[in-house]
Amino acid sequence: MNPAVAETAMQTDMVRAVDRDPGFGIYVHWPFCLSKCPYCDFNSHVRVDIDHGRWRRALLRELAHYAARAGRRRVTSIFFGGGTPSLMHPDTVAAVIDAVAAHFEIDPGIEITLEANPTSAEAERFAAFRAAGVNRASLGVQALDDAALKFLGRQHSVAEALAAVDLARRSFPRYSFDLMTSRPEQDVARLRGELERALAEGPEHISIYQLTIEPGTRFYTAWQRGERLTADDDTAAALYEETREILDRAGLPAYEVSNHARPGAECRHNLTYWRYGDYIGVGPGAHGRLTLDGAKTATRQHRAPEAWLSAVENAGHATQQDSPLSADERLTEMVMMGLRLHEGIARKAFRRELGAEPEALLDPDKLAALAEAGYLRIDETAIRTTPAGRLRLNALLGHLLG
Repeated sequence: MNPAVAETAMQTDMVRAVDRDPGFGIYVHWPFCLSKCPYCDFNSHVRVDIDHGRWRRALLRELAHYAARAGRRRVTSIFFGGGTPSLMHPDTVAAVIDAVAAHFEIDPGIEITLEANPTSAEAERFAAFRAAGVNRASLGVQALDDAALKFLGRQHSVAEALAAVDLARRSFPRYSFDLMTSRPEQDVARLRGELERALAEGPEHISIYQLTIEPGTRFYTAWQRGERLTADDDTAAALYEETREILDRAGLPAYEVSNHARPGAECRHNLTYWRYGDYIGVGPGAHGRLTLDGAKTATRQHRAPEAWLSAVENAGHATQQDSPLSADERLTEMVMMGLRLHEGIARKAFRRELGAEPEALLDPDKLAALAEAGYLRIDETAIRTTPAGRLRLNALLGHLLG
């Protein structure tokens, strides 16, 4: 697709987006992995023995707790994240989906995503997940270069990754896979080669994340020793721009900073987050946002798997945070999430959530300066970042919300 055509299509889609309901999602966290990647700061843990029946009962019990609080809403998406949810028993996935259907109304177009690693992509398991109700797979490919996969601590090869993508394509109506850029050896030429190989798979959705060094990871320890583990800032910016241009031309424009999709193939669950909709989070470390009696409430579950399990069995849930958010907190979250999107934040959404226009809530001089510098677009329907603004999003947010 010509980039100009893609931009026009996205602009049309943004106009339609101003009236969209953000949806209501259910997030289920499975905290276990076969191994811990050196860059990963997610709530993931390696365990030899897992009592799947016990975990199934606990997930269902915590889900019931939050369903009683939320009331009978219409669910537009379910997302099994982790960790490595493809290590779950398919019976557990089926039980959770059935329980959601029992507690809530189900949207006819519900999206049900399960994250999977290529090492746990088996035909029988994928068939069982599909039979359970999963209709979208998200694969953690991360790289299409064997040396890079070894550097990232991944347990699969490129051949195994491509086999898993093929299996997902044949098993589910929709699929996506992740790639990671800004690795220390990566340049624009190598990026082009990986993206060409990825696009040859005909995906509808690709997530492209920059490698970052997070505290508490093995890479962070190595970085503190002086090891070079990421591309320099100029190279990272060039890789970001090249990614956007290549995927735009291929018909997968960036609808969010790190996510590209064919029109209509965006991840509906993640759009609920970015549009600041409500969602329930169950499982160790899961977060949620629920509007209760007119107040947006933040929930967070205990992170440690064994502590979470014990708490749910004793009390029916493992909630560590359950607190209404102030107007300033809601504004900060809404801006930080919404400006990641190409469509931006609809004025209607500001009014719905905070009862005012953005100019009444954010510094009008900062808004005007960012618009004049070419980093924001502000019109009668929305406030949104430009491509230049999304390239500098962290700095832009720090300035706007500071």
